[in-house]
Amino acid sequence: MRSSMEKITHKEQFNAAIQAPGLTVAVFKADWCGDCRFIDPFMPDVETSYKDKLKLIEVDVEQAEGVSEEHNILGIPSFIAYSEGRELIRYVNKLRKTREEIEQFLDRAVEVYGAVSQ
Repeated sequence: MRSSMEKITHKEQFNAAIQAPGLTVAVFKADWCGDCRFIDPFMPDVETSYKDKLKLIEVDVEQAEGVSEEHNILGIPSFIAYSEGRELIRYVNKLRKTREEIEQFLDRAVEVYGAVSQ
């Protein structure tokens, strides 16, 4: 099953995506990143599970130049949740991420979004 995540390759496209109402989670990745490929097999299922709660976008750190620097992405894959242009919460480290860890982060992002959008 292929990921249906919108692929972000330009800074303008990224800015437009994170300005959207609702909860948007950016997944920062690169083709050469082994830990990014590790999450590929289960991300379509994760997307399906969370499709009613948030929108996932995939940011190619090589193509969307400047975005990862501006957002202090030091390791990939990394996840940052945004709502209407504001960063709510991030899961950024150099460690390999399991499906359980990613889902815990997404659950937390949904909680934080719920709290700030009251």
